Amino acid sequence: MFRRLGMAWIGFSIALALHVTDEALTGFLSIYNPTVRALRAQLGFWPMPTFTFAAWISGLSVLIVVMLALSPFAFRNARWLRPLFYACVVVAGLLNALGHTVATILGHTVPSVRFARPAPGFYSSPLLFAAACWLLLELRRTATDRIH
Repeated sequence: MFRRLGMAWIGFSIALALHVTDEALTGFLSIYNPTVRALRAQLGFWPMPTFTFAAWISGLSVLIVVMLALSPFAFRNARWLRPLFYACVVVAGLLNALGHTVATILGHTVPSVRFARPAPGFYSSPLLFAAACWLLLELRRTATDRIH
């Protein structure tokens, strides 16, 4: 009964894995880390950390493996997991994809961090956005269904 929700979760996880690969191959950290440092200098505080490549790619790889490991629960529409699914859709999916698109249009993240267009991670952003929309639709469709 919840096959489509499970498939949407797997599709989103794979789209995120492809997006991370795109970011890694196009130098995402060379834009992200200077942006974080610039925001800290400008605001006095910024909650996002800077990363080495090894820490960043390792952390995201673990995240994606954990996401895929949660797939059986998506196929059962586990209520306790739905808030996590929504958070992933909004933050890792929609906002992330839109952020890469806006950065590509502007050619910078903050005024002091400019880059040649497109922004790192831009090429996979449409796929990530589409996968997030699919998952969001399936979450909405199964919102009132009970676990069997």
